[in-house]
Amino acid sequence: MKIKSKDFRVKKGDKVKLKKWPTLVKPMYQSKNQYQEILEKQVGELSSLQQLHYASNRYSVLLIFQAMDAAGKDGIIKHVLSGINPQGCQVFSFKHPSTQELEHDFLWRTTLSLPERGRIGIFNRSYYEEVLIVRVHPEILLAENIPNSLLDKKMVWQERYHSIVDYEQHLHRNGTRIIKFFLHLSKEEQRKRFIDRIEDPEKNWKFTIGDFEERKFWEQYMQAYEECLTATSTRNAPWYIVPADDKANARLIVSQIILDTFKTLKMAYPKPTAKHQLELQKVLQQLLTE
Repeated sequence: MKIKSKDFRVKKGDKVKLKKWPTLVKPMYQSKNQYQEILEKQVGELSSLQQLHYASNRYSVLLIFQAMDAAGKDGIIKHVLSGINPQGCQVFSFKHPSTQELEHDFLWRTTLSLPERGRIGIFNRSYYEEVLIVRVHPEILLAENIPNSLLDKKMVWQERYHSIVDYEQHLHRNGTRIIKFFLHLSKEEQRKRFIDRIEDPEKNWKFTIGDFEERKFWEQYMQAYEECLTATSTRNAPWYIVPADDKANARLIVSQIILDTFKTLKMAYPKPTAKHQLELQKVLQQLLTE
């Protein structure tokens, strides 16, 4: 079954209702062996494109992953990007902001971690936490020490959406291509994965009481995600809602979307100047006569 990126893309202007987006779709593979074959092919192709991306040194690519706990962000990053040269890839995970980070605007800490030209940057959670967890737990907003006059509850989230859209447009104009993934996990599947993490001693480290406490705010998070995805999916920085109940399927979908995006970039290996070509030929002759 061919994976079509457009099937998972949130178009600009679409009003997102997550109950209408599936958390599980027909598998893109027929067996575990076929899944491995498809993924290996995608990883190999992505590795080649990443090498070209690194050599051409024109664009930077930013992958953003957002999801509820246990949706599989770490697994996707591990499996899909397993063939990437570490020199051309940077992974950052954003959790509770530090004291220094709280003294700046909410986009500051992630700006410091943006990928350079020729590189792939991966944000495991991102500045979108500022309109997700902060919206569900507005007391966090108070810790940011923002003037009270700027904390109008009716406007603060809309203003942050505007800031994010403007920010991403700025990045696009300067050569950064942004792909945003929301891993759409069902509440029932999260329950099963939590149980698995508790019952398997080797997975205990993946589970915290905080994960369970956040589960109690499921509906509030779904509403926050709906408004966020609606407000910030644009032509140049789209959101993709990836069904995440099947981990293998989610990996194949994410991998294909990344590949499709890379193929839209006009990349080429740098051509040596006439002077450089002459120098190369001289060196070649010396090497051949040694």
